[in-house]
Amino acid sequence: MATVAQIMNKHPQSVGPTTSVRGAAKKMRELRVGSLLVKKGKNHVGIVTDTDLVRKALAGSQDVSKLTVDKIMTSPVCTIESNKAVDEAQDMMGDLGVRHLAVTKGGSIVGVVSVRDLLMHYKRYAQSRLAANQVYSEPKIGQD
Repeated sequence: MATVAQIMNKHPQSVGPTTSVRGAAKKMRELRVGSLLVKKGKNHVGIVTDTDLVRKALAGSQDVSKLTVDKIMTSPVCTIESNKAVDEAQDMMGDLGVRHLAVTKGGSIVGVVSVRDLLMHYKRYAQSRLAANQVYSEPKIGQD
C-alpha cells in the first residue's frame, strides 16, 4: 500500500502573507503548481490555492490589484502524516472539501499532496494492473 510520502511534492513552495495575489498567481504559473504555503516567519499560517485565487480573489468584490494572499488563503492548513495511506488522503480531501493537504512528519511540513498527485498515483496503479493482466491472459498462438 502506497503512502502519502511516496506521491507527495517533496519541495513545497511558499510565499509570505503580504505577497500580492498577482505575485502568488505568477509564482504558481512559473512553478507549475496549484498551491503555495503561506509562511510567516518560521510558521506556516495558511495555504493559497488556484481555487482560492479564482473563487475568493477574482470572483470577489475587492480590488485584486491591492489584495494580498493573507486575505484569501485557507487557514489553518489541513495536514496529513506522511506515513498515512494514499486512500486516507483521498478520504480526507473528500471529507474536508479540499484539493491540497500539507504533509507532515514529526509535526513539521515536509511536502504537499494534491488531487493531481492522487490521480497520477491511481493512473500508474491501474496501468500496472492492466499490464500484469495482459501478460497473463495473452492467448498462446499455435497451441491446441
